[in-house]
Amino acid sequence: MTQRIDYQKQAPELFNKLAALNMAINKSSIEETINHLVEIRASQMNGCTFCLDMHIKQATIGGERPLRIHHLAAWRESTLFSPRERAALAWTEALTRLPSHGVSDKVYEQVRNEFSEKEITDLTYAVMAINAWNRINIAFRATPGTADKAYGLDKAGLA
Repeated sequence: MTQRIDYQKQAPELFNKLAALNMAINKSSIEETINHLVEIRASQMNGCTFCLDMHIKQATIGGERPLRIHHLAAWRESTLFSPRERAALAWTEALTRLPSHGVSDKVYEQVRNEFSEKEITDLTYAVMAINAWNRINIAFRATPGTADKAYGLDKAGLA
């Protein structure tokens, strides 16, 4: 396997801007539980093991129940998610894999029925950010678990 570059060292100013975006999202109108679900679901869809590992650990530390994390890949069939969470997950999926015809009115109405205009905007930025992180970590093959100690993720007990 070819050794990939360390993108953080090559463009620290851009890395810091993306990290700052994440910090702003964490202070936005979107509750932490939904933000965790969004990050995990987008990372599942994109196949980003680094981000999936990180966000499952963050969700665990934040008190998310393991069964809900296990059901996330099949959230439509699960009874463990609220209508608000389902709307956020539908929005996440629509924006992560944009259909050629754009986001459907059905998905938009679903999210509009559960979120305010400000919350939809904040949720959209959250989806954008995790997709950016997924793409850069996949491109440069970030190794899952390597940031655990730096980010306090070792506290999740999921080594």
